[in-house]
Amino acid sequence: MNLKKVITFLSLIVITLCAIAGCSFFSPTVEPSIKPIASTSAIPPVKQENIQLTVSAAASLKDALGEITPLYSKAQSNIALRNNFGSSGDLQQQIINGAPVDIFISAAAKQMDELQKKDLIIADTRRDLLSNRLVLIVPADKDDAKELKDLTSASIARIAIGDPRSVPAGQYAEQVLTKLELLQDVQSKLVLVNNVRQVLQFVESGNAQAGIVYATDAKTSTKVKVVQVIDAKLHKPIVYPIAVLQKSANPTSAKSYLEFLSSEPAKTIFEKHGFSPL
Repeated sequence: MNLKKVITFLSLIVITLCAIAGCSFFSPTVEPSIKPIASTSAIPPVKQENIQLTVSAAASLKDALGEITPLYSKAQSNIALRNNFGSSGDLQQQIINGAPVDIFISAAAKQMDELQKKDLIIADTRRDLLSNRLVLIVPADKDDAKELKDLTSASIARIAIGDPRSVPAGQYAEQVLTKLELLQDVQSKLVLVNNVRQVLQFVESGNAQAGIVYATDAKTSTKVKVVQVIDAKLHKPIVYPIAVLQKSANPTSAKSYLEFLSSEPAKTIFEKHGFSPL
């Protein structure tokens, strides 16, 4: 047997043995286990945190903020605004006593000053938001008074004003009556009430023949009429300061709302209700 035949014979033997043993000349390729990526539509969306802001504001702001609140909530659906209205003095006292408030809007600087002295507001958020005017009102169907000096008349039995101890509108009214040297003459006629809206109610119902309120409050009622716009020189400037409280649970959101109150849409609403944005 020549060499070529020997090599061929041996090759056949090797191939036959490998086939019997089931061996392979190549390592098998192992396919990696690939898991499909889950569809992003199956991943629940990240929800924004729901936030509630409590805004304590002077009673005279009730109508304007009542219109602004839903406008802001529509733009910031995760933020719920809770408005707490009252006299600025009462609201100030609530804050001092620990009421959970995020934003305070006073109808005078005095109450805000007191809170700032106690370090209860974030000082660099404080600003003067609005101004207002003081007016003399009487029932719409009466003409017992046409100006402030008529308050001494016998036909005027009761004059409603806010309690000067806690109501800025009452403090301004007292300043006016003092400046005109009328306070002593009308002192016994004064009915002191808890907030400026109650002054309006007393005159509307006829329980008072006259009252001193903000122009913005008089504008809300058809049951009273303005007989005199009071000279601003007779009282301290009427300004509405605003600030975020130190103990606000959501100061960033509170600052955002504060900024919104100075925006053009908010200014338009304030002007509609008789305020002058600053």
